[in-house]
Amino acid sequence: MSVNTFPVDKVATYPPPIEEAVEAIEALLSEEYTLSRRAVALLLLQHDEEIEGMVRRREGEERFAAIAEHIRKAQEHYREPLSMVILAHRQKQAQAIAQEVVRYPLKTGSGLAEWIGRVCMQPLTGIPILLLVLYYGLYQFVGVFGGGTLVDLLENRLFGEVINPFITHWVKVIIPFAPVQELLIGEYGIFTLGITYAVALILPIVGTFFLMFSILEDSGYFPSLAMLIDRLFKKIGLNGRAVIPMVLGFGCDTMATMVTRILETPRERLIATFLLALAIPCSAQLGVIMALLASHPGALLIWATTLVGVFLFIGWLTAKVLPGTPATFHIEIPPMRMPILSNVLTKTYARMHWYFREVFPLFILASAMIWVGQMTGLFDLALRALTPVVRLMGLPDEAASAFLFGFFRRDYGAAGLYRLQEHGVLDGRQLLVTAVTLTLFLPCIAQFLMMKKERGLKTALAISAIIFPFAITVGTVMSLILQLLGVQL
Repeated sequence: MSVNTFPVDKVATYPPPIEEAVEAIEALLSEEYTLSRRAVALLLLQHDEEIEGMVRRREGEERFAAIAEHIRKAQEHYREPLSMVILAHRQKQAQAIAQEVVRYPLKTGSGLAEWIGRVCMQPLTGIPILLLVLYYGLYQFVGVFGGGTLVDLLENRLFGEVINPFITHWVKVIIPFAPVQELLIGEYGIFTLGITYAVALILPIVGTFFLMFSILEDSGYFPSLAMLIDRLFKKIGLNGRAVIPMVLGFGCDTMATMVTRILETPRERLIATFLLALAIPCSAQLGVIMALLASHPGALLIWATTLVGVFLFIGWLTAKVLPGTPATFHIEIPPMRMPILSNVLTKTYARMHWYFREVFPLFILASAMIWVGQMTGLFDLALRALTPVVRLMGLPDEAASAFLFGFFRRDYGAAGLYRLQEHGVLDGRQLLVTAVTLTLFLPCIAQFLMMKKERGLKTALAISAIIFPFAITVGTVMSLILQLLGVQL
């Protein structure tokens, strides 16, 4: 490929209705902005929320209403959103410039990569490829290897046999005060629970997930996946672009909630936020549950089927309830390529750094809050309040602690479930019911705060108020059905 120089001495131009609206809006803008007035006018036509808020504050409601009227008149000329019309004309002019300055050799060598990309987008071949990615990428690598082999190595051998006994010994020697000992090395202590969960249980699962995610991302698979599921997502009020926050949700729902900003309409952002809070398990939670259910293939299949069913049904129902229509979907499909090791490692490192900066402290904070709850009696009170709920689902009283942990973080609750399984508290049926309920359970504190920031306090509270009884209802119904059918897992 060769590139020639090409003088560009003018800005992009648009059809007359848009240019007329831009000129009218520019004339109405009386304040100074960091961007040019033309840029501000174009962003207003595209309904950029940040610019709209800024212009409304600076120009006043009366002048903003006049601006909105010009936007409305421009929209009358098109069926598609103005943002799509503007983007299409920009791409057209960019391609015209590229054709003038770029020369490609006759043989690009990308035929195989493009063919693989097309294969990944076709339902007949793309769905089996997706199932293979899920099986080998998530189940085998994250669930079995990360959640099984690595967790056993770190939790049972390194922490269980070396680190925790060493710390427990010296804390008892150095600190004679029982309450402080309980804070550091008690049943829910910072070292014996918080750090152990964060490093020995959650870290290997999160690490293997981030590594696999980076490989798929660098290969260019996600745009093809977006095209593959676009038709299905339209049934639930979304489109293929929503695959990005949904896939990110399998890493961290908090981060994915923030990424819903890329969706075009408030309706899509609300649906995506609700589904992330309800039916998308984060990487740690997913890995722990897969590791727990790996020895119960039937339970794992029921768990996955239930989640997919809830995701599609609630998405479809929400799309019917909320007014509006899905935005049109367009995306550039790059050719598939072999992942570059340096890129994969850099992306994985960045996400692991984020984990230690943002998530690791929350495990320590959760342990400290539980300690405070124990000292004040609030923790035991909360456990007693949850006990009737877990009994309703046919679970032992000890399962209440896993749900209480889930209030702090979903993966913290999954880690509590892991401990119950290690002690043989749950049978196969109870393990399945608990896994399904915890997956559908309330969003963690961090995700709730992100929902509040992105969608507002009322929406965050409403979503949480819907999810809690829904999760308990699903768990209770599943438990009753399994008991009536005499299913043993």
